[in-house]
Amino acid sequence: MRSLATMIALFTASPALAASGPFFSLGNTNFVILIAFLIFIAILVYYKVPGLLTGLLDKRAAGIQSELDEARRLRDEAQSVLASYERKQKDVAAQAERIVAHAKDEAATAAELAKEDLKKSIARRIAAAEDQIASAQAAAIKDVRDQAVTVAVAAARDVIAKNMTATDANKLIDSAISEVEAKLH
Repeated sequence: MRSLATMIALFTASPALAASGPFFSLGNTNFVILIAFLIFIAILVYYKVPGLLTGLLDKRAAGIQSELDEARRLRDEAQSVLASYERKQKDVAAQAERIVAHAKDEAATAAELAKEDLKKSIARRIAAAEDQIASAQAAAIKDVRDQAVTVAVAAARDVIAKNMTATDANKLIDSAISEVEAKLH
């Protein structure tokens, strides 16, 4: 509604209606302005300003198009780089999983070897302990026998000393000497 009112006001109050006299005379300002405008347009056409403007606009459009092409190329390149990095990330993740699995396998193998080594070490220590026990038993038996021999010799000495006379002692000494002589020669 408002634009309709504006249009009506423009056409009803036009400056052409304000001028007096014939339209095609130099006294009419509207006619003079029209001629000046047409001369101005002719000068612009003579100096090829519309061609320059269209050239500038074409140049600007070509620049915009080249920037759009460059942007598309950069976007495509960025997408390919992103895809490459995603592939590398998947490869690295897979490699990390393989490394972890390998490390777990090695750890399990090392644990088994450690168990076997521990079993062998325990068996060696048990055998060494049994050998020490047997050796201690043998030493204890030997000590007991030695002690028994010592006690028996002491008891025999006491018994012989009580029951022996000087003549019996001399006879024993003589028999021992003869026995030694016989064995030495």
